[in-house]
Amino acid sequence: YACTDFLLIIINNGFAQQSSAEMRKFMTSKQRSYLKSLASNLEPIFQIGKSSLTPEVTEAVSEAFNTRELIKVAVLKNCIDDPRAIAEMLAGRTHSQVVQVIGKKIILYKESKEHKKIILP
Repeated sequence: YACTDFLLIIINNGFAQQSSAEMRKFMTSKQRSYLKSLASNLEPIFQIGKSSLTPEVTEAVSEAFNTRELIKVAVLKNCIDDPRAIAEMLAGRTHSQVVQVIGKKIILYKESKEHKKIILP
């Protein structure tokens, strides 16, 4: 099986699942740019430390998406995992999209059904 940055299909028990890399194609570059501009003012609300991505952190981020659509996460220096890998895993587990990974900051977006505040262009 070949794996590229553009398409990644994970086959699990006979079911094909889309990864967040594939979900990313549903967001246009204009929408991504708009979300980046909104996130520039945000402070990180979660920090990932030496324990890396724990179920508790994943659950907390998932709960935060109940009240907000755009979340910034900081990966601390003592975390040995790659921030891009953490972003992809976190997006997959929370059913969100990776907007940007820059340095050790991760920006995630998940459209809210009840608390919609962000209107994408």
